[in-house]
Amino acid sequence: MNKTFPQACLAALAIFVTYSGVHAQPAAAPPPIEVLRVNSTADSGLGTLRWAIEKGNSAPSRYRIEIDPDGLPPHTIKPLSLLPAIKGPLQIEGMAWRRSGQFVAVDGSAMVADQGEQTCPGSTSGQYGANIRTTTMPGFALLDTTGVEISGIDIRNFCIGILMHRSSHNVVRDSRITSNRGGAGIMLTGDDGKGGSTATTTIHNKILRNLFVDNGDGMELTRGAAFNLVADNIFRSTPANAEPSQGIEILLGNDNVVMRNHFEGYSDGVQINAGHRNDLSYNNFTDNTFGVSLTGNGNVIANNDFQGNAVAIAVRPAALGTNSRISRNRMSGNGVKIERCRAGGSCDPNLRRGAIVFGLPGLEHAAYVGRRGIGLSPDPATLFRICPDGAPTCQQAPNSGLVAPVLERVAAHAKGGLLVQGGVQSVPNMLYTIEIFGNASSASTEAEFFLGDATVVTDSDGKARFSVVIDAKSGNGKILRSFTSTATSAGGATSPIGLPLVIQKSGVAP
Repeated sequence: MNKTFPQACLAALAIFVTYSGVHAQPAAAPPPIEVLRVNSTADSGLGTLRWAIEKGNSAPSRYRIEIDPDGLPPHTIKPLSLLPAIKGPLQIEGMAWRRSGQFVAVDGSAMVADQGEQTCPGSTSGQYGANIRTTTMPGFALLDTTGVEISGIDIRNFCIGILMHRSSHNVVRDSRITSNRGGAGIMLTGDDGKGGSTATTTIHNKILRNLFVDNGDGMELTRGAAFNLVADNIFRSTPANAEPSQGIEILLGNDNVVMRNHFEGYSDGVQINAGHRNDLSYNNFTDNTFGVSLTGNGNVIANNDFQGNAVAIAVRPAALGTNSRISRNRMSGNGVKIERCRAGGSCDPNLRRGAIVFGLPGLEHAAYVGRRGIGLSPDPATLFRICPDGAPTCQQAPNSGLVAPVLERVAAHAKGGLLVQGGVQSVPNMLYTIEIFGNASSASTEAEFFLGDATVVTDSDGKARFSVVIDAKSGNGKILRSFTSTATSAGGATSPIGLPLVIQKSGVAP
């Protein structure tokens, strides 16, 4: 039988491969991971952390470092100078945590001399501490690398606990980050070395299930840090903290997800400065001056719990505008007099307090009352003004100054539940989502329980009416004595909370 042309070609190729001695070879298996055991708490020599990092750096992806010092815990390693920057892929794990929940401590007190406020210098001469650009004296440094995983370690008393500088796809989990008093407990930055941002260099890092206590900032995600996940951590600042700044500062950072974390005792639980499309959800904020303060566009603040802050959410004006969605959050007991402002927050005795407050000044505004940072004294001429002060060269209200809806009536619905009715006045021919909240106290002006929502379209005069039917099980079975509402535009900008509609006498039971 004659071969077709393709068959003949294949036959010729087989003959060529056979006679040329070319044979397909199976891919070589990667060498097994070798364990470098840190069994000494000394600073140098065989079996120390410094030795293990140096050896790990000699062949990235070949080793795993297990910190398991001889003798009974607790164990503390005190480096006398900076540890080598880590090259990934590399795993570093404190083994006592896996067995008993105890942490091996890596403590910077032997290399970071306590000089009070001037202990941790910034990148600019004469500046110190939190809220200052810095990459100074980290415990662990990841520089231009990838694939590092750190777990089971108490990293404390450095200027920065862990520095991820232009590094991606790294994980810090199940660790304790304490008393790092300079830049942050963990800093993720794309800093180009001159204070500028770099894109795609600090992405897809994960910070999971860690305890942050009494750091300057708990974390920073700055200068291009993007697509990072911060989840299931506790951020706490106690009265012992010399500079209770931010739980997390997001400066020029975009598309990060911050979820299921707890923030307590800061100037700002989370501060977003000119960051875009960041998602904050299912977090808890308490005892902060500002639970969240923000500028930027496309940020989403949703399904969080704000209780006992001076301001739950401060939406600040900015040169490029602020356009953020605030949705389905639980807010109660805010408006507390908290004047915490070492680097953020506010010391203004006349601060407008409450749930969602527009137009509050930040560090960049002339009206800000508080300390901007140690050694940071900007020229007053460079500070911005908030309209109407200083018009016409002033910054307009954030979220386009969107006005809250007006609630008019709440009544039992014929088919069960509640019927809430009202109106909104805004931009003509625009789609809006109206969210309805209920409060157990008739004096509340906040948003204790999300009850339901509906969409409306304004007419050519910018007016719309709404009727929202509330689920009968809303409000956790509590008697509701006041109702509030917000409006969110199709572009994702949310209004402040509107004036409450108070139910007299016995209230309304859904």
